[in-house]
Amino acid sequence: MSNTVPAEPTLRPERPFFSSGPTSKFPGWSLDLLKTESLGRSHRSKTGKGRLKYAIDLSRKILGIPDDYLIGILPGSDTGALECAMWSMLGARPATVAAWESFGNVWIQDAVKQLKLKELTVLNADYGEIPDLTQVDKGDDVVFTWNGTTSGAKIPNTDWIADDREGVTINDATSAVFAQPMDWPKLDATTYSWQKVMGSEAAHGMLILSPRAIERIESYDPEWPLPKLFRLKKGDKLNRAIFEGATINTPSLLATEDYIASLEWAESIGGLDALHARADANAQLVCDWIEATPWLRNMVADPAKRTNTGVCMVFQGDWYDSLSEEDQKAVPKKIVSMLEEMHIGYDFNGYRDAPPSLRIWCGATVDHESVKRLLPWIEWAYAKVQSEFSA
Repeated sequence: MSNTVPAEPTLRPERPFFSSGPTSKFPGWSLDLLKTESLGRSHRSKTGKGRLKYAIDLSRKILGIPDDYLIGILPGSDTGALECAMWSMLGARPATVAAWESFGNVWIQDAVKQLKLKELTVLNADYGEIPDLTQVDKGDDVVFTWNGTTSGAKIPNTDWIADDREGVTINDATSAVFAQPMDWPKLDATTYSWQKVMGSEAAHGMLILSPRAIERIESYDPEWPLPKLFRLKKGDKLNRAIFEGATINTPSLLATEDYIASLEWAESIGGLDALHARADANAQLVCDWIEATPWLRNMVADPAKRTNTGVCMVFQGDWYDSLSEEDQKAVPKKIVSMLEEMHIGYDFNGYRDAPPSLRIWCGATVDHESVKRLLPWIEWAYAKVQSEFSA
């Protein structure tokens, strides 16, 4: 690449929000869209509980969740919901935890250091790869992340999950659930958070349980004590009130209204098919640009494993390779800092534990035109950074 800095682009993204979580609000979002009748009311009131139940019902409708699956609102975002599933269900039989990025490794640490599972298999892979999931024994419970938020690698399919499995599957789907089709018959406990993909306010997690998961919870009591926030049972049975609008602790009804607004927006544009199409188009645009840009490569080499949400890219080429490790880490930070100060694009640096990289969120709430306009600015900023280093 030449040290000559190209002309500054003229078109700026109208909505410069490219964070991978919390993600961009949906187009047209405004506080004026949020209903306020539930605010200042008890979450146990008819009004408050009704809005929580409406959020559950609308989630089921848009995501196509089977009628015999239960959906509950839990505290602690996706982390709270996923750990609730792990702490409530694991230990009954051997388990496999598969990870290929930062958050999946957190679940490994939970299994190893906190739950101290006696019969545990760990499947791990570097950023940009996924482990060989065909190694998962159908007799094992399995914990996995559908979509690696910090690496851009997703599972290409669910063929590795046996139809006649004996264990339960626990699926962290937080950055995939509104962007990629979920194979519900293969999923027993699925979790996500409001701020991922749909860009709603944070701190609340969703826990979706299949009949097999319900049976596991009701037939099994783990040997470790359960914190109150993880207690799903009332006596020997699942507390079904949690899945009808009651919650274990006090939720934010303002955040609930924001989540509802995002779901109603999704419904207004055509539902799940429209959400998938918007994310696919955005991701394809970025992936094609990466392929055409000689100083970048997709962090995920296999196209079948590339996400359509948080697309991650790393730097390459003679100039970049000649830099010290410290300077290589500085390159993406300088690009992001420069464009954030100019209000061109916010929060698209790679994850702190990932290799030096950029990560552009491509989910459905991001406008295609904004993504298209961001890319020339990144090229311009890269040339500026290269020129500064070479001066």
